Amino acid sequence: MGINNSEMVELKIDGHKVTATSDSSIIQALWSAGYPRIKGVGCLEGVCGSCRVMLRRNKESGVEMALGCQTLAEEGMDVMFLDFPTPSRHSYHLGPIASSWDLQDKFHEIFPEAENCRHCGGCDTACPKGIEVQKGVRLASNGSFREAGELFTVCVSCDLCMTGCPENIAPNRVGLFARRATAHFHGRPPNLIHRLEQIRRGELAITYPEKLDKHNHITD
Repeated sequence: MGINNSEMVELKIDGHKVTATSDSSIIQALWSAGYPRIKGVGCLEGVCGSCRVMLRRNKESGVEMALGCQTLAEEGMDVMFLDFPTPSRHSYHLGPIASSWDLQDKFHEIFPEAENCRHCGGCDTACPKGIEVQKGVRLASNGSFREAGELFTVCVSCDLCMTGCPENIAPNRVGLFARRATAHFHGRPPNLIHRLEQIRRGELAITYPEKLDKHNHITD
């Protein structure tokens, strides 16, 4: 038999004083103390990301966001599980979008708030997975869906990034859209999409040959 070298620690979870081994996750510590929390623990419901917590470590004044399933219990830690409804204001279907050429306009129709990013870094601070959330939103807004989607591959949709956004952006939904769009359309070259976005914003002027109109019709 192996020797268990873990020590016992005392912490507070949702106002309950809990004693657990130092190798226990926050959720395991809660369970071991006799509090059978199931609601809000996503892995028990078939989807990850719901065990979001706000915690303060011993003798530290600041708080941080984390996931209860992957954060170990520590002496003097004060933990609170965060429960809030998942917004459903972004509804869309990729099927009706004729081609990836129309994708950028559709994105801004679905996520008009994405262009209002203040670049404050609140979403980055709130993310327990260390994702460059703000960068992902910027990339998606500029039409670089493939690059944006790659940043969100470890996203567990905990929604904490939304709580850190003063512009009410849903960055994780932006990331999910980028991943879905890339898979659905196989993505256009990022530099081309970026140029289309510049045209959409009026930042890039278009000139046509003297003998052609904008529909490529020969004119006299």
